[in-house]
Amino acid sequence: MLILICDAFDPTLPEKLRVFGEVTEDASRLPEAEVALVRSKTKCTAEWFAQARKLKLLIRGGVGMDNIDLEAAKARGVKAVNTPQASAVAVAELTMAFMLALPNRLVEAHNAMKEGKFLKKELKRTELAGKTLGLIGIGNIGREVAVRARAFGMRVLAYDPYVKQSDCAILVAGLKELLPQADYVSLHVPLTEETKGLINRQTLALFKDGAYLINTGRGKCVVEEDVAEALRTGKLSGYATDVYSSEPPEPENPLLAAPNTLLTPHIGASSKENLLRIGEEVVKILEEYTGKRA
Repeated sequence: MLILICDAFDPTLPEKLRVFGEVTEDASRLPEAEVALVRSKTKCTAEWFAQARKLKLLIRGGVGMDNIDLEAAKARGVKAVNTPQASAVAVAELTMAFMLALPNRLVEAHNAMKEGKFLKKELKRTELAGKTLGLIGIGNIGREVAVRARAFGMRVLAYDPYVKQSDCAILVAGLKELLPQADYVSLHVPLTEETKGLINRQTLALFKDGAYLINTGRGKCVVEEDVAEALRTGKLSGYATDVYSSEPPEPENPLLAAPNTLLTPHIGASSKENLLRIGEEVVKILEEYTGKRA
């Protein structure tokens, strides 16, 4: 059995997988591979699957499956799975880092210091304690964010049509109930037809004036032009995102010129510890698939 590693995983993973078969990172061998490992970089389109003539199992290291044409996979008899548990802590910690950096104006303070400016009086901070966090989506990652936000003394609300009860957040019926109450809104939903463009001019109008928006989910869940406009008008006090409508973002992406942003290059799941956890889940999947023990 040939196992093809298409994207960046923990460097120790290839050796761990050799018990299951031959392991390669040579993309030209896709037509020979029975198992392929991808993250978000490889786009598994219908054309990609057409080249993967022997493929039986596709493992997506991470949560989102929007880079995989699941209909094409099904049509070719390929089982596509992900590792949904592994990334929760890494992405939740980045979310909290965003929520701390924006109101504390850490980027502005750091840049000013490097420029020889000591803006002690000019930079005013606000605290998380006593504020309300509104989570859109409270799955594995959203729950980890809720636990950490509560430790900071925040009130946590959540809207998720697929979750009926929560031990770490107050569930509300919809965005109309969530958004007007939230000082911070954090997105933790996959990209689907239902969530595409979820944050737009209309939903932004429901936000509390001066709220902060955090996106460690998917870039296309927001209309970037509308978010940029909300930042320019002050409707939003800040927007922090790890994800974009196209990656890397095009030079004309409106967020690049918008004020009060904190932008990172899709590093949410890239912690050393998380890559190890993803590798552990990959091994478990292959143990079940092959009947072998690593």
